[in-house]
Amino acid sequence: MNGDQSQLELLIALLFMIALGLVARPISSWADESLQKDDAKARELFTSIIPVLKHPRCLNCHATGDYPRQGDDNHIHTQNVKRGPDGKGLYGQKCTACHQEQNVAGLNMPPGAPGWHLPPATMPMIWEGKTPGEICRQIKDPKQNNGKTVAQIVEHVTADKLVMWGWNPGEGRAPPSMGHEEFARRFQDWARFGAACPE
Repeated sequence: MNGDQSQLELLIALLFMIALGLVARPISSWADESLQKDDAKARELFTSIIPVLKHPRCLNCHATGDYPRQGDDNHIHTQNVKRGPDGKGLYGQKCTACHQEQNVAGLNMPPGAPGWHLPPATMPMIWEGKTPGEICRQIKDPKQNNGKTVAQIVEHVTADKLVMWGWNPGEGRAPPSMGHEEFARRFQDWARFGAACPE
């Protein structure tokens, strides 16, 4: 009886470890299994998120030039701030001098989120004036996106606090009309359907 009970306990422990291993697998491995390649659907999904990527909350940091933009009209930053090599400002005009980890209360006061910065000078990730296909290919290109995989890009747009700030931009700034949850779902589905880019 003791031997049978020990074997049963060993079998239960083994089954528990196997189940735990399945549950604890990385999200990326689940994503690979759920991939349902459909280029047309992926292109349609990416095109549907372009209004968010071209919205001032995104485009003010992804615009042409070596400086950030401000406001819903994308005007040049009034303090004449420059990108700098790391995207965090140049010389004494660092982004964090005004932009803290959260919005400053009040109408049109400095916005804030953890890690406030522009893309670095070596990979400026400019979307202004580009087609949906050009933006998509740029986002996917490891030479232009700091070596990120599609799964890492999805993680960036769905969980990064600086990206999520766009939907909580502070008084006097409009968020994108598509909610973050819907945007994240469409971005995830774009990847799940194979991450094809519009032509």
